[in-house]
Amino acid sequence: MFADERRQVILELVRSNGAVSLRELARIVKTSEVTVRRDLRQLEGEGLLTRRHGGAVATDRPAYEPTHTEKTHVASDEKAAIADLAAELVSPGDAIVLGAGTTTQALARRLSRLAELTVLTNSLLVAQALARSRGIEVIMPGGTLRGSIFALVGTAAERGLAGLRVQRAFLSGNGLTAARGLSTPNVSVAGTDRAMASAADEIVVLADHTKIGVDTMVQTVPPESITHLVTDGAADAAELAALRSLGVLVHIAGTETT
Repeated sequence: MFADERRQVILELVRSNGAVSLRELARIVKTSEVTVRRDLRQLEGEGLLTRRHGGAVATDRPAYEPTHTEKTHVASDEKAAIADLAAELVSPGDAIVLGAGTTTQALARRLSRLAELTVLTNSLLVAQALARSRGIEVIMPGGTLRGSIFALVGTAAERGLAGLRVQRAFLSGNGLTAARGLSTPNVSVAGTDRAMASAADEIVVLADHTKIGVDTMVQTVPPESITHLVTDGAADAAELAALRSLGVLVHIAGTETT
């Protein structure tokens, strides 16, 4: 891959996802982190992105919503580890919410063998992952299909969620900061996510390191309402410390809860 072509791929990845780690970029473009760091330096000099410790963030894309396909290729190993750890927060007999997202879809696959579980979801992919599970009851609201993320959203979905109560909501947005909490670029998605969060006694955010420190357009869950964060070891340490100071229980895949 030529340098110009490689930098274009890097730029598209950062713009699509809001933030991507140096390690992930090097893996995708199949080159060294030293080379990627040099590419990021040039792209930042052209005003096309902003470098930060361990990766890069988009400069002005708070309203961009990556598709499910785009998100599938980013931090896939970390998402799998997050799903493994998050599954430990679910017990047989629980009633839970699983929101839309690649990480919640991975969690659904891990829960598919549980018995006596009730899952409330607006995600077609989560429902599909659980469809053959005899011991799991899946409840879906109505709503408008948002094809880019395979999820039901809008006022009809919000009405379908009203009056329901579950132990925990597992949500995964597009960005998470200690200042604003969980956020997403789309107003309809945000409204549905808020309705799912309101149905839960506890809110569990599943966010890999590419989302930590990223702030998108619409707030869905304020930081003080988040009970648990499940993330990976590459997440920004300062941002995690700030979330802990707000009372969020931070679970890092491969380490002990802090």
